[in-house]
Order: sequence, then structure tokens, then C-alpha cells
Amino acid sequence: MTDTTNPNPQPAHHGDSAPEQKAISPRKALVGVGLFLLVAILLAGFGVLHRKNADKVLANTTAELSAPSVIVMPPAKGAPVESFVLPGNVTAYTDSPIYARTSGYLTRWYFDIGARVKKGALLCEISTPEVDQQLAQSQADLSTAEATANNARIQADRYSGLVQSNAVSQQDTDTYVNQATATAAAVRSAQANVKRLEELQSFEKVYAPFDGVVTARNIDTGQLIDSGAARELFHLQAIQTLRVYTNLPQIYSAAAKRGEKVGLTFAEHAGKTYEGTLVRTADAIDPASRTLLVEVDVDNRSGELLPGSLAEVHFKTPTPAETFLVPAAALIFRREGMRVGTVVNGNVAHLTPVVIGEDDGVNVQIVSGLSASDRVIQGPPDSLIEGEKVAVVNSGSGKGEGGK
Repeated sequence: MTDTTNPNPQPAHHGDSAPEQKAISPRKALVGVGLFLLVAILLAGFGVLHRKNADKVLANTTAELSAPSVIVMPPAKGAPVESFVLPGNVTAYTDSPIYARTSGYLTRWYFDIGARVKKGALLCEISTPEVDQQLAQSQADLSTAEATANNARIQADRYSGLVQSNAVSQQDTDTYVNQATATAAAVRSAQANVKRLEELQSFEKVYAPFDGVVTARNIDTGQLIDSGAARELFHLQAIQTLRVYTNLPQIYSAAAKRGEKVGLTFAEHAGKTYEGTLVRTADAIDPASRTLLVEVDVDNRSGELLPGSLAEVHFKTPTPAETFLVPAAALIFRREGMRVGTVVNGNVAHLTPVVIGEDDGVNVQIVSGLSASDRVIQGPPDSLIEGEKVAVVNSGSGKGEGGK
């Protein structure tokens, strides 16, 4: 068979076929790619800028929200004449424990606690039989010594007259003269012993050393009494005038003047004020407490006040410098010392070191560190630090002033 297949077939041409497509030029392709890259870069840059702006807004918002809101007010001025109250210890003008000077048995006591006694009043009697016998013995020894001394004096006088006529030797005369001198000294010694025992016997009776009131009785009839300070018989206090001791802060020490009148109040006498007189000071600052010990005397002839009680001492003294009052809650206790928070430059916290004076628990007197133009933070947070930004709240309107 004959192969009729054309080895080089030619495409057929049809009059109604589609026109041939033209190829894209390389220049147009590059322009398209460039436009695509430009659009991509613009989109990426916009996203970065948007993200940075969002981060900045977030940081600003966080900083504004983290700034503590505080109320600020100017400090109140303190009074030019300061009135303050200090606790005072009330003591008797004279306070004396009474001890026995001799040993024996108590035979009787005459006054109990609360008794008012006069100076020289007999408080109790002590029986001392040993002392009585010793006194009797010493008196007998004194009589013997006086007799011996009298005999020696007579012999000395006799020999002194005979030696002038050479009737006796000078040696014997000197011997009798020396004996007279020695026996005279023995008499004086015996007299001193008698006097000692008489004084000791006189201590059998115990007398009040001053006008006062018996505040303690530690003995009873029949008890053995030992001499010395091992056991107190009575406790006696003079309460006609009372001493009130208090510690005045160092800042007011210069204003403590002797003769100044001072008011005293007592819890048991509510509503009544007693007038005392500042009579003396220690004239030295206690280095432990930085205070001046002050004594105020008060008349107590009425007997209304009791020693040992607690008094409130009211002082009035001019302030040494301009002072201010701030709430106690405004104080900040730091390791570096006492601080008060203030606001400077509109919304920046500043911790101001201060020195405080009187503290009544509600308001604190600031004697150094503040000025009238300061804006004091009321109740600052514990986390407040130097230079921290705060949101200042107007205490009157409550609208924000700072933090912008």
C-alpha cells in the first residue's frame, strides 16, 4: 500500500479564524513590577507608622493613667502664740521613807495611812531592852572612870606640890600627872559611849520629820524591827505644795521662764484648771530625749490633788519662727527622715524634708521645711517618689489640673 501521509503537513488557513495575539514588551513588564513594589512599600510604611503611633498613644495613655491622683492644699499657718499640752508627773514636795535607827520589838504605832501629822508627832515606839542594859552599863563605867580620874587628879596635885620642896621625886610626880591625864581621857571616852547609847535609846520613839500625810504603814505591834534601811516603817509625804515635772521640747526651752504661770488640768477634776508656777528647770537638755526637765509647783492646801497622779500641763509660748499645720496623714516616713509631699512645676512630686513640733494626732506642726506658697499633698500614697508625675485634683471642684 502506498502511504499518503504528508510528512510536512501545513496548517490549514481559514478565513474566519481569530487574529494572532501580540507579545508583551519587556519595558511594560518592568513598569508593572515597579508599580507593584511601590504599592507594597507604601502599604508596609503605612503599617509601621500606624503601629508606632499606636505605641506612642498607648505609652502616653499608660503614663497618664499610672500617675496617682492627689489633692493638694497650701499649709495652714500656725498661731504666733503656741498653746500645747504636755503630760506631767505629780509628786509630793517632800517624800520620805521612815526607817528604824535601833533594833527591837514594836510596842505601839499611832498613825495609819491617810493620817495627817505635824512635825514632831510620835509615830511609833520600839522596845529595845538590850540598848537599855548597854546604857546602864556604860553609865556605870562612866562613874568608875570619873572616880579613877578624880583619884589620879588628886595624886597628881599632891605630888606637884611636894616636888617643889623635894619631898618626892620628879619621876613619881610625872607618873601621877600622866595618870591623871589618861584617866581624864578615859572619862571623856565613857561619856561619849553614854551619849551614843542615849541617842540610840532615843530612837525607840519614831517622830515625824515634817508636816505631811502618812501614805504607807508597813509594821504592826509585836513585830521585830531591825535598824537600817532594810525595812520601811512608814512613808510620809508633804502635800501642801505639789511638784509637777514635765519634759519641754528643746524648741521651746528658751521660752521657759521662772515665775511663769502655767495651767494644770486633771482627769479626775474635769473642767477645772489649777494654776501652777514654773519654779525651776534642769538648765540642761537631756541628750536622749532632747527635752528640758521643768518643775511646776501648785498649791494643794485644799488637799484636792494627789501625788503620783498624771497632770496635763498647758504651756503658752511664742513660736520662735513661722510655723505651719498639716494633717498627720500628710507625713511621709522615710529612712532619710521625715518628709512632706509637695507639688512643683504643675504636676511633679517633690519630697520636702521637714522638722515637726507639736503633734496632736490629727494635725502636725511643721517648724521648718515648708513655706506658705507650697502645695502640700494630702494623704500621699506610700509609693510616692521624688520627681514622679502626679495628677493634681482640685480639692474644691474635683476637676483635674495637672497630668496633661
